[in-house]
Amino acid sequence: ERERASLGLGHISAVPSGSSVSILTTVKDNNSDFIRIYKRRKNDMTEYRNCLLFFVMYLSAIYSCTGISWLGLTANGSSVGWNQTHHCKLLDGLVPDQLQLCKRNLELMHSIVHAAKLTKSACQGAFSDMRWNCSSIESAPHFTPDLAKGTREAAFVFSLAAAVVSHAIARACASGDLPSCSCAAAPAEQAAPDFRWGGCGDNVRYGLQMGSAFSDAPMRNRRSGPQAFRLMQLHNNAVGRQALMDALEMKCKCHGVSGSCSVKTCWKGLQDINSISADLKSKYLSATKVIPRQIGTRRQLVPREMEVRPVGENELVYLVSSPDYCSQNAKQGSLGTTDRQCNKTATGSESCGLMCCGRGYNAYTEVLVERCQCKYHWCCYVSCKTCHRTVERYVCK
Repeated sequence: ERERASLGLGHISAVPSGSSVSILTTVKDNNSDFIRIYKRRKNDMTEYRNCLLFFVMYLSAIYSCTGISWLGLTANGSSVGWNQTHHCKLLDGLVPDQLQLCKRNLELMHSIVHAAKLTKSACQGAFSDMRWNCSSIESAPHFTPDLAKGTREAAFVFSLAAAVVSHAIARACASGDLPSCSCAAAPAEQAAPDFRWGGCGDNVRYGLQMGSAFSDAPMRNRRSGPQAFRLMQLHNNAVGRQALMDALEMKCKCHGVSGSCSVKTCWKGLQDINSISADLKSKYLSATKVIPRQIGTRRQLVPREMEVRPVGENELVYLVSSPDYCSQNAKQGSLGTTDRQCNKTATGSESCGLMCCGRGYNAYTEVLVERCQCKYHWCCYVSCKTCHRTVERYVCK
């Protein structure tokens, strides 16, 4: 009746209680306009409810992406000036706590955007010889199931991203790019007789402080998914930062007449990202599948197969087993290995036998054009010839 009144139509005749007759059949024939409007609005409401249900299901399917959604900063983060707080709202992939950190520390954002780029390239470099080659990371901040669930692959990417963001901030401090920090303090350990502490070390302490605040923020929010998933990724983030601390090494510069190195100045610096990525890849290969369990008053993760021991502080953990990534399967986030290059003579993961999953491979030749027979001429130019080299390539069927 309220609907009809709002449309300026007459009233509906009464329907006896318990009657199975549709209310629409009681409307007089001259009220056909109302029937059409009512049906249309009813259909619209049904469609709205279906869309809302789909949206809720969609959110529940991608909840686990939020922890590394900031990797999507590579899409437009480089074009932002980062000199006003409203710039933080222009970017996809930041959760509320990260937005607040962005507004309070705008100078960090160039380093974080750089870290997102390094994470993507390091991941793809580390897995270029494997069936899962980290190509799906390019879709950030929207991920396919291989990274949107608690898989072994997600464990690696989370740990790598946590390590790289702290690495980028620590390096930016040492290079003078951040006004809020500078070189690391001199190590507390006593210098040996053949060197002295000096130089400008990477400020790992500040990098870990700000990096952990940024990368852990999504997983400390209950809306980021079930507790087991959040515990998993917080643990893997810590593993990544531990790998970063293990990558701190002593670097030295020689002083003396004609480079005699009679005196050395040394400082603590970080290894490059590829070394850290290689370390985390080895942890990926030996990662432990875990399940959540209530232990006392706390919910913790314990190994699924050996529940008598706790999870090691330096081992990556995962909740969901991964597919073999041999065939394309969108529901599992597998792109398959068809048309992937393989190595005919290798015996490792890049071999044609393993890469192609037993399907066989096709061979083709490729002609490479290269500079060769280069000569230096005094003074001062280099001349080269152009050479053609034919190589044989192999791709999976």
